[in-house]
Amino acid sequence: MAHPHRSEQPQAYEADETSLKDRLAFIDRYPNAARITRLCMGVSFTALTIGALLGIVQALHRTNVFRGVISSADYYSVLTGHGVLLALFFTIFFLTGIFTWGTSRSLGMGLPSPGFSLGWFLLMLSGAVMTATAIFGGLVGQIPFSADVLYTFYAPLQAHPLFYAGLAAWLVGTWLAGADWIRTYYHWRQDNPNERIPLQMFMIMTTMLMWYIATLGVAVEVLVFLLPLSLGLIDSVDPLLTRTLFWFFGHPVVYFWLMPAYFAWYTVLPKLSGGRLFSDPLARVVFILFLILSTPVGFHHQYADPGVPEGFKFIAMTNTMFLLLPSFLTAFTVVASMEYGARQRGGTGYLRWLKALPWGNPAFAGCALAGMMFAAGGFSGIINAGMNINSLIHNTLWVPGHFHLTVGTASALTMMAISYWLYPQITGKRLQFYGVAQIQPYIWFIGMGLMSNAMHRAGLAGVPRRTAEPQYQQFDFAPVLGSMPEMRLQIAIGGTLLTLGALMFVLVMVGTWLAERGRGRLRVDSHLPEPISGPSDSPRVLDNVKLWFLIAVVLVAIAYGFPIYSMVADGAFNPAAPPFPV
Repeated sequence: MAHPHRSEQPQAYEADETSLKDRLAFIDRYPNAARITRLCMGVSFTALTIGALLGIVQALHRTNVFRGVISSADYYSVLTGHGVLLALFFTIFFLTGIFTWGTSRSLGMGLPSPGFSLGWFLLMLSGAVMTATAIFGGLVGQIPFSADVLYTFYAPLQAHPLFYAGLAAWLVGTWLAGADWIRTYYHWRQDNPNERIPLQMFMIMTTMLMWYIATLGVAVEVLVFLLPLSLGLIDSVDPLLTRTLFWFFGHPVVYFWLMPAYFAWYTVLPKLSGGRLFSDPLARVVFILFLILSTPVGFHHQYADPGVPEGFKFIAMTNTMFLLLPSFLTAFTVVASMEYGARQRGGTGYLRWLKALPWGNPAFAGCALAGMMFAAGGFSGIINAGMNINSLIHNTLWVPGHFHLTVGTASALTMMAISYWLYPQITGKRLQFYGVAQIQPYIWFIGMGLMSNAMHRAGLAGVPRRTAEPQYQQFDFAPVLGSMPEMRLQIAIGGTLLTLGALMFVLVMVGTWLAERGRGRLRVDSHLPEPISGPSDSPRVLDNVKLWFLIAVVLVAIAYGFPIYSMVADGAFNPAAPPFPV
């Protein structure tokens, strides 16, 4: 029986599969998947543009370089917009786009239902617009909206109901997107019952299973507590419980940001290097480890919360340290793949092979530089994860310095870089302003190096985060290295370069989008070569995603079961109330 998705299959050519892929751009083979990918990336880049502009306003205001744009009272609405637009909408809309591309590319078939795919995109978009409207309404006195609750939107801070309703709609849209990709996989499985799951599809499935587990916490927080509270249906909630439910989601989402970067590093970067992926089995092991270990770590964000038993904080710390393993495996596998490609290009020596890599290719350069920054972010993250040493940098500027290296560079720079390679394939157009694209990753890298370096040093000096007024005139900070004026200036310069880098990227994307589609062959070789060590070199149990999902659920139950039960028993809507009538 014919499947509906086969209508997108290309016409047969008298050529092998590789030749066919070289002849047809992705937009020609899978027009519906290409359209959804374009739409998701368009929203993602719009969020990046707005979020970057909000970021430079923050940086200049906080460092006292230029404070004429916003008042200190409005700073928190700007901070909320910067965090939500970049950490949630820029990253996750990009993820839905590249995962839609990866699903069709790896399975060799289009999405089953164009209407369903458009539906989850529109639901995500409507939720994002509602949330953004609530945030920016707080900057306009005549509009009765407000959402200055920061990115970490837990009680006792409270936003307008539109903010929470938008987040709920957006979240349901992401669930439907995952269902769309998994449904496409099951169509493929009917025709390929004995085949190993293609690597890109394996990455997509494990990532979405992680997302389904992790988002349960924030869904309960928003729908059961925060939305009814903002509507006046309930009088109070337990701040500790809402914090716990948020961080149940809040740390796994870090890996959800990173998964598009890992997805690109493992499957596209080796090809951009001129070679092949070193090991398919190691890539599968890494994604399995993220699935089972990413959620039971949220309590390491709550070391300072007295209501969480110390033993469960220790469990979270232990699981967090275990998460270093997939990062180390990734460093080994990706660098080995790059070295193989460099030596294929004529590179020699212990380190001289690095010169043979295509540093003038913006797609490669951005991914490689992002990986270097991620290594630095990983080392600073070890400090965050330790129960004792975390107290030195808790709620200081060290923390945003850390996550600007991870989500702000490892994820964001990879997403921008891989778009230079992917966007022509989903538009059928040549990349415009190629010279600008070549410079842009280096501008971003330098800007982030300056800003994050100063943030880390300021954090060691005790400079607080999340405040519009960090000067504290009656208090003298004692920097470990440098001076406070120097660090503030470095943050301002770094933030300016980051904003410039973001605008350069948007210029390239908008220019490509507006360009006419040429008749000639695109300058993009979309074929991805087979790994050196393929899936046949690994046991089939790695593909048993049901088993790994079950293990992940069990670990979450161990890490969170008793603490959440004790919080609920202590009065979910009436904090500190006895669990039974007295």
